[in-house]
Amino acid sequence: MSDTKTQASDVILIGAGVMSATLGVFLKELNPDITITILERLNVLAGESSDAWNNAGTGHSAFCELNYTPQVEDGSIDISKAVKIAESFETSRQFWSYLVEQGFIKSPESFIRSIPHMSFVWGADNVFYLKKRFNALSENVLFEGMAFSDKWAQLEQWMPLIMEGRDPGIEVAATRMEAGTDVNFGALTRSMLTHLQSLPGVTILLSHEVRDLEKQEDGSWNIKVRDFTSDEKKYLQSGFVFIGAGGGSLPLLEKSNIQEAEGFGGFPVSGQWLRCTNDDVIAQHEAKVYGKASVGSPPMSVPHLDTRMIDGKKALLFGPYAGFSTKFLKNGSYWDLATSLELDNLFPMLSAGAHNLPLTKYLIKQASQSDEERFEALLEYFPEANMKDWELVVAGQRVQVIKKDEEEGGILEFGTEIVSSADGSLAALLGASPGASTSVSIMLDVLKKCFKTEMQSEQWQSKLKRMIPSFGQSLKDHPDLCRQTRERTKHILKLYTQNVSETVS
Repeated sequence: MSDTKTQASDVILIGAGVMSATLGVFLKELNPDITITILERLNVLAGESSDAWNNAGTGHSAFCELNYTPQVEDGSIDISKAVKIAESFETSRQFWSYLVEQGFIKSPESFIRSIPHMSFVWGADNVFYLKKRFNALSENVLFEGMAFSDKWAQLEQWMPLIMEGRDPGIEVAATRMEAGTDVNFGALTRSMLTHLQSLPGVTILLSHEVRDLEKQEDGSWNIKVRDFTSDEKKYLQSGFVFIGAGGGSLPLLEKSNIQEAEGFGGFPVSGQWLRCTNDDVIAQHEAKVYGKASVGSPPMSVPHLDTRMIDGKKALLFGPYAGFSTKFLKNGSYWDLATSLELDNLFPMLSAGAHNLPLTKYLIKQASQSDEERFEALLEYFPEANMKDWELVVAGQRVQVIKKDEEEGGILEFGTEIVSSADGSLAALLGASPGASTSVSIMLDVLKKCFKTEMQSEQWQSKLKRMIPSFGQSLKDHPDLCRQTRERTKHILKLYTQNVSETVS
């Protein structure tokens, strides 16, 4: 393997997924003169977590995901996480609208479209919970327009596949948000990266794997890279590095040796889908319908019968089914988990494992399921399903964050975590859900952490408000602004929804 001379750029983004693409567009818009190099180990863009077939949730806006609205000990519904995610998704919609307005993305239909978001439950206790959730969310402007029904006839209209053949003696209920969307994050990512690649000072290197990161005395970073195509070893130098490599972020963060990374570990969770192959069945369902997760399951395993548009064709998926793999990436190595273990994270990893035995048992049970057992889960949502109309496909790989905790030793975090160096020269994104849907808010946090001086400048503040008109204001606290923002982005992104009354009798 031969060596080449060191190449320099202002910014290096590791991973050609939605996070790097979003951050790259932000930085290039805020500073057109900045030079950016994007490194991707695969030979395609958005080939891992951002890909449509690998992404468990395509349009997480907390309208239908019941795991974001837990019932607490006093019986009330905690909607704080749902509100935060819904507001973050509105921020994403504003940023995407800017991309369309500027012509960076020619057609919004290429990545986003309207689709109702629904929550569906059965059993008296769950129906009672869903009504309480509906009442709590309806008080917030971000969930304005949500409808609730426990009437059989109405539910048959909303979701005929799910109601056909169901036992009429069991209580059922659903909520519906017409403002829901389906987002193809693979298509969105590729559009953003294609735009970036057309700009001066931006280089995208596919089939390039980062092998090591080393901080230099002058504060810059030296990145050791292997080019799979030429089998060359390269060295890249940069003043700022962002690690947005999905499940591959943790091993690279560990290689950076920054103090802030100490104690972090990762727990990999794999996924599978049942994909419908019958076009007649696919045509009968038009919604994202989420149910309640099994006890002990990770958030990404919330079951849903999910209508999507992928590569211009309507698709219907059910799942995801969780599983366990020691890989950190779908195209990773079975040694990923073992090689991520270090002295500083070993105890937090073991402690988190001891405190999450139900999750471990759940993953083992899921991984050992037969085809018939997987199909039984589908029948709970689609009673008239025919096994011959469905095929099993492998979804993406996720790595849940494990971090130090003074009381527990180590805790498993179901969310995303930004880890950045004290000097702001390096940042890494760990975790999964809600991920891509909130990528814009997450990257704004990276800018705040790593470009503090620039973010306070009048130039950057003014530009950010052009890109995201509500920047610096809370949509949940300003109902009129929220309504105006949603209506504006709805028009630009060509999202057309029907009006549904708050409750349907």
